[in-house]
Amino acid sequence: MLILALGTLNSCSEEVNENPLLATNVDPSFTITPVAGEVNTYMLTSQIKGVIDSYWDIGYGPYLGKMTEKIVLPDAGTYTVKHIAVGAGGASADVSHPIVVETSDPAKPNLVKGGFFNNAADIAQWTSAKLSPTGAAFWSFETGSATIHSAGGGAQEGIYQAIDVVKDKEYTIDMLVSSPSGSDETWFEVYAGKTVPVDGVEYKDNKVMGLSTWDGCAKSAFLGRLSIVGCVKNDRTASVSNVVKFDTTGKIYLVIRSGGSGNKFTKDGITIGRIEMRAK
Repeated sequence: MLILALGTLNSCSEEVNENPLLATNVDPSFTITPVAGEVNTYMLTSQIKGVIDSYWDIGYGPYLGKMTEKIVLPDAGTYTVKHIAVGAGGASADVSHPIVVETSDPAKPNLVKGGFFNNAADIAQWTSAKLSPTGAAFWSFETGSATIHSAGGGAQEGIYQAIDVVKDKEYTIDMLVSSPSGSDETWFEVYAGKTVPVDGVEYKDNKVMGLSTWDGCAKSAFLGRLSIVGCVKNDRTASVSNVVKFDTTGKIYLVIRSGGSGNKFTKDGITIGRIEMRAK
C-alpha cells in the first residue's frame, strides 16, 4: 500500500496575530492512502498535533470531517484535495494536493446526463418544467453551473430529466449548491419520482432532499454538497438523507425546482453544479 506523505508548512497559508490564545504554526499536512480492496477509495489522514478540527474540500466546498477521512472518487480525473486544519483560537492553515484517478469505477457511473453543465450539449439534457410563464423565476446557465433566480411572490421554476433505474437498487443523489448571500422564505427541492412531469404543474412525487429557510438552512451564505448543507427531509425515510430506492425497474424523473414566497428569495440566486446520481 503506497502512502504519500504530503504537505509542509512552506506550502500553506496561515492566519497569525498577537493574541496569545491563538495558535501559531498550525500544521495542515496529511497523508493519502489508497484503501486496499475498494475501488477509487482513499483515506486522508491529518497529523493531529495542535489540530482541533479538520475541514476537507474535494471540489464541493469545505466540510467538517474527521482527522482520518475516507473519500470515494468514482470518476477518472485529477482531483485537488484541500485540508484546512484549525488550531487553538480558530487559527487555521491549509494545504492542497492532487489525487489522480486513472480509471472510472464501472459499478458507479453518474446516471445524470449533463449534470456538470460543461457545454451547450450538457444544458440541452435538461427540460424546463415551465412553472413560471411570466419569467418571474428562471434558470440561467454558465459553464459549469446553473442558477435559479426568483422575484419571490411564489414564483418558481424547475428543470428535469429522465433516468433509468433498477428495482430495489439503492442510489445516492448529490450536487454542489451555493449562494453568496442569505435567503428568506426560500425553498430548493430535489425529487426522484416515477410520475411524468407535466408542463406548468408543480412536481411533488418523492421529494429526496433540499434547502428550506423554514426548516433552518440557506438563511446565510452557503457552499457545499447538498447532502451536507441541506435540511429538507426525504419523503421515504422521513429524515435528511440523499438515498433513494425504487420498487420497479424503468424510468424515473430527476426534478429540481426552487422559488420564494413574498419578495424574499436570495438576490444572488442559488447555483448548482456537479449533479450526480450513482448506485450506492
